[in-house]
Amino acid sequence: MKTKVLITVKTYPTPSGKYDELVCTAGFREDGSWVRIYPVPFRKAPYSSQYKKYDWIEVDLEKNTSDFRPESYRPVSDIKIIGHINTNKNWQKRKEIVLKNVYTDLKQLIDEAKSAKRTSLAVFKPTEIIDFIVEPTERDWDSKKLEQLQQLNLFEERLKPVNKLPYNFYYKLKDINGVESRMLVEDWEAGALYWNMRFQRKCTEKEAIEHVKNKFLTNFLDKTDLYLFFGTTKLHHMVSRNPFIIIGVFYPQKLAS
Repeated sequence: MKTKVLITVKTYPTPSGKYDELVCTAGFREDGSWVRIYPVPFRKAPYSSQYKKYDWIEVDLEKNTSDFRPESYRPVSDIKIIGHINTNKNWQKRKEIVLKNVYTDLKQLIDEAKSAKRTSLAVFKPTEIIDFIVEPTERDWDSKKLEQLQQLNLFEERLKPVNKLPYNFYYKLKDINGVESRMLVEDWEAGALYWNMRFQRKCTEKEAIEHVKNKFLTNFLDKTDLYLFFGTTKLHHMVSRNPFIIIGVFYPQKLAS
C-alpha cells in the first residue's frame, strides 16, 4: 500500500541481531493518524533515501503481522522523499498535522494502550517539565548483539556500529492531574547533539551534557511550546506500568503575547 508519511520521529540507532542496525521511524499520514515504520536499516539506505525529520516520504507499507500494535507497518519498497515542511519561523503547517490529537492525561493514555485499541504512539502535552536528568549507562553495545551483527555482515562490507551513548536522558514531568513521571528520552536529536559537541566542538563529556540539557530544558522551556512524542516498545507494551518512552520532541516557537 503506497503511503505518504510526514516523518516526525527517528530514534537513536541500535544494533540488532536480526535486522542489522535499526532506526525506529514514525510519523503522520495526511489525515493526522500515526504510522510506525520498522525495520529501517537507515545508514545502509542510499543517500537519496536518508530522510530527515519533517520530510514527506512515500513508501509501500504492509501491516507488520508480528507486531500487535496497530500503528506498526514494515516497508516493502524503497523510501522516496517527496517534500519537506519548512518552518521559516512559522510552525503552523507542521502543527496542523501533528496536533490533531493531543493527550494531557497520562493514565488515560496508558489505559488506552492496555485496552483493545492498543494505542502505542501519541502526542503528549505535559503540564509541567520538572527536570531533564542525565545518568551514566553502559559505554559499549551488548557483545552478543555485536557478534550477531558481525555474522550478518560476513559477506558484505561491514557497517561500523554507531557510537553508543554513554548516558541515558530522562524528562521528569507532570501531567494534567499532577501525576509525576520520569520518562526515558530516545530521540535521535539528543544523541546527535551530544556527539556533535564531543567530536565537532571538541567539548568534554561534562560540557556536552550541559549543551544537551541546556537545549532540552532551558531553551525548550523558555522559547518553545513543548510537546512530546510518546511511543511504546513491543516488549514492554502490555507488561510495564507505564509502557511509554519519549521518542521525539515537538517544539514550535511560543507565540508572541
